[in-house]
Formats: sequence, C-alpha cells, structure tokens
Amino acid sequence: MFEHLGSRLDHALKRLRGRAVLNERMIDEGLRDIRRALLEADVNFKVAKGFLAKVRERALGKEVLKAVRPGQQLVKIVHDELAALLGEGEAELNRAKHGPTVILLVGLQGSGKTTSAAKLARLLSTSGFGLGGRGSGGGRPLRPDSILLAGCDLQRPAAVEQLRILAGRVGASFVAGEPGGDPVRAAERARFEARGRSALIVDAAGRLQIDSGLMAELAAIRDATRPHETLLVADAMTGQDAVNIASGFKERIGITGVILSKLDGDARGGAALSILGVTGTPIKFVGTGEDIRDLQRSDPERLAGRILNMGDVVGLVERAQTAVDEEKARAFEARLNQSGRFTLEDLLEAMQQVRRMGPIDQLMRLVPGASRFKLPAGDSERRAKHMEALILSMTPEERRAPEIIDASRRARIARGSGRPVAELNRLLKQHRRMSSLMPRMMKMAASGKGELPGFANPKLLR
Repeated sequence: MFEHLGSRLDHALKRLRGRAVLNERMIDEGLRDIRRALLEADVNFKVAKGFLAKVRERALGKEVLKAVRPGQQLVKIVHDELAALLGEGEAELNRAKHGPTVILLVGLQGSGKTTSAAKLARLLSTSGFGLGGRGSGGGRPLRPDSILLAGCDLQRPAAVEQLRILAGRVGASFVAGEPGGDPVRAAERARFEARGRSALIVDAAGRLQIDSGLMAELAAIRDATRPHETLLVADAMTGQDAVNIASGFKERIGITGVILSKLDGDARGGAALSILGVTGTPIKFVGTGEDIRDLQRSDPERLAGRILNMGDVVGLVERAQTAVDEEKARAFEARLNQSGRFTLEDLLEAMQQVRRMGPIDQLMRLVPGASRFKLPAGDSERRAKHMEALILSMTPEERRAPEIIDASRRARIARGSGRPVAELNRLLKQHRRMSSLMPRMMKMAASGKGELPGFANPKLLR
C-alpha cells in the first residue's frame, strides 16, 4: 500500500539526505516536494499542513546533533512526525476487569469485518490481550475455545456461514442468529453465551453507505453487548472516504479504534495517515493480506519506517517466529553439523521455511532498503516456485549429490518441471556458490557457540 507514497517521499528526501549543510531555502524546497507527495497519496489537506509545519519547526529549531548530518536529521524528523501522525505507541485493547472482554466490529459492507473478526480471534489465541507488543502486559495467549465469535450480520447472504467456517479454522467458539432474524436479539444471546469466556467478538452488519437505519441498529447492538472496544473496520482502498466513514461512525456510534483492512492492496496510503488526525481515533490493527494470520497490531514507528523504505526488521522476525518449526530447524542444524554439506534437499527445505512466512514480495517490503529495488510484481514468488519445481523433478539421489546431474539428466529434469535447461543451470550454479560457503559457516559456528547463523538457529529469531 505504501509503495507509491514511500517512493515519492524517498525521492523528495534523496536530495537532502547526504547534505552536510541545510539552509532554510533547501528545507522549504524539500518540504514542497513532501507536501506534493502527501497530497497525491490522498492525505487530508489539514493533516498534511499540520505535519509539514511540525517538520519545518523542528528542522529549523535547535535540536542539532553534531555527529549526524543535517540531511540525515531531517529524515529522522520526518520519520518521527509520521509515527506521531499514526499514533502513540503500540496497539493495546481495553480489557474487562471481570468477565469476558467484548469487542464489537462495525463498518460498511465489504470492508472485511467478518474476516477481521476471525483474524482478531487468532491473534488473541496466539498473543493474548498484550498482542505481543514490547513491554505490554496481558500477553498470555487465550485458549481458542474461550473466544466466542458472534455472527450478528443477519442481512448479508452467507455471512453467518462464512464466520462459522472461519471460527472452525481458528478453533474459536461460535454463536449466531438466524439469517434474516433480529440482530439485536442475536447480540443479547451472544452476550449471555459469553459468560465464563475470555473474549466475545461481535460481527455486526454493514451497509453500502452510512444511513440512519444502520446506525440505529448498531447503537442497539452496542447497548445490548456493552463492548469494551468498538472497532471500525475501514477499507484502506477507499482512500479519503475511509476518513469520512471513520468520522461518521465516531460521531454516531463512538468507536474506540480502527482496523485498517486491505493494507496490501494498491492504495495510496493517505487514509492511514489521516484517520487519527481527523477523528482522534487510533488505528489499532492493520490487515496485510487474505490469510487468517494477516492481521498485525499497529506500530506507528514500524509503519513510518516502512513508508520511508527503512524496512521492518521486527515484523520480519515476528513472522519467522510463527512460521519456523523449531524441531525441524534443530534437525536441519544437526544434519549440517554432521555432514558439512548443503544439498539441494537442504535448499528446498530452507525455501519452504521462508515461504511459510508469507509471500516473498511481502517479506521483501520488510527488509530495509529492499523496496528501492524495482522488481516486477510477483517476480520473486514465481522464481521461488520455479526453483521448487526444478528440485522436486529430481530424484532423491540427484538432490543429495547434484554433481551427478549430467546433460541427459538435465534434459529430463527440465522436461519434468516445465522449465528451460538454462534455468536449471542457473539453479545448480547458485547452489554450488552456497555450498562453497558452508565450510566457512561451519568454522564460524565452531568458533562461537556451536550454532549456525541464519534461519536454522531459532534462538536468533527471538
């Protein structure tokens, strides 16, 4: 989502980043470029104006570090103000002192409320109410069956069945009203059924637009469930409309936070930067994909870093922690320690471990500076699939000893994988280079604590 905005801001700051001296004229020129980038990204005009005023005040102020170039300081100031624009600190949920914590999800039809309900249930079952944040309390994971998902969207066809299926995928409990029935009575029943549970997540109905009927219904559901959190699910693809929608729900229902969905889509990013400034309501979660795992707490500093092409190493490590199988990683490490060889089977296993962390294109956005390399959309994912197809077309003997792959074997493997021989040759060449590094890595491991660097060592992922 932030590629367009990030590239424009990166271009605006590029001329200033390396300068040893910055005067007022240079700063104003840079700020004009930043202003243009923000407005093109659909950032609210008043929010952009306030942001630029704060950056200019700090850039021309007295906070000068002698050890840092002025251009680099300006980048830091822009980063800090972007983080402030997105909120203060990591997302935390209001919790009930006694009984279940009730979370009501509201929003327009098609914004992703139902899938967000299931994603939030999974996040609570893996991280608890602390949501895995640094220094946050309440981080003990909840038992999935102690989370009750309530289907109160009784107007949209198949909404109840969709939530039932998603609840089964995350292991959460489920309750719903009858399609076409009274959503307020369904909400009352859900509140009763939630006794003795840790959390109740209510999926309320939406409309194609904000209307008095929708708001009256949501207000009645709110009164019936007495939620500790009322979260608006807003579609990031709608741009400034998302800000207007948030303002409407804030005024009529009293939302406590926002889930910004579809952050992986082709949106300009202005909604994310405008919602807090216009409504005073923080973005607490962001949806980054279609998978049930693709919901993250909103961390303003990390989001600001991604916008400015600084990457998100913490996010990358968090993905690795949830995706890497520690037992397989230890077995992988022990096998390499014993044999000292890095076979094509090992390469295949490593690639599969990485791909379990998510689409490679998404992972590249989290690597600092990687977003500046303009790779075709989906190119990395396609290459990984092609490499897997080539390795899987080999016999077990060929994977363990690729040096036996002669011309006739190469032709057979290429035919079996549907890839050209030249591509297989590149794969084998890359593997030889990686294998040549293995003795050096083994020596590094032996001189340290006897552990290999990289994904094979789960301790380095914590």
